[in-house]
Amino acid sequence: MKSIFKPAMGICCMLVMSSWSLIGCDSKPQPSVISQPNQEKYEKDKTLQGLVSNDEGPVKTGVIKVLAETGQELSRVELADSPRYSLDVPAGTVLPIILAYYPTADASDETRMIAVVIHAGASKYDINPLSTRIAKQAKALGGYTHKNLVRAAESSGTVPADNKTTAGFRGDPTKQYGGWH
Repeated sequence: MKSIFKPAMGICCMLVMSSWSLIGCDSKPQPSVISQPNQEKYEKDKTLQGLVSNDEGPVKTGVIKVLAETGQELSRVELADSPRYSLDVPAGTVLPIILAYYPTADASDETRMIAVVIHAGASKYDINPLSTRIAKQAKALGGYTHKNLVRAAESSGTVPADNKTTAGFRGDPTKQYGGWH
C-alpha cells in the first residue's frame, strides 16, 4: 500500500527547513525608525506683527528681536511710540523662533518678555507676561513643540476654584439650572 503522506511530509519538511533558514539569516533586531517631527520653515520672507504689553498695559518703547532657538538674532525692530510692532523674518528661517521684547537695546535676558513661533501659517503674536509664562513652561516640558505649548497654555490659565466643576459655570453645580435634572 502506497502512502499519500510521504510527498506531503516532504513538502512540510521543506517548508519548515526554509522558514528556519529565514529566521537564522537575520535574527538581529531591526532598529526602529523614529520619525522626526517635520520642522516648519518660512519659504519666503514673512511679516510678523502684534501687540506688546506688560502688567501695567501697552508698552510703547523697546526693541523686538527675532531669535533662533540657539539665540542667534535674525532681525529686530524698535517700537516707535506704539505698542504695535511689525517685522520681517527672512526666508528659509527654521521654526521655532522666539520673539523677544527688551525694554532697551542693551537690556539683559532676565528683563525680556517672549512669545514662541512654531507654525509658519500664523503671523500675529502678542508679547506679554502670559506669553512669556507659556513659553517658559513649554521649554521646561521639553521644548518648543505644539504639544508642549498647548499643555503649558492649559496649565497657565487662571480658573476660579468655583469654575472647575462644569465648563463655563461658576458656582455650585447642584444649583445650576435650578438643581439637578
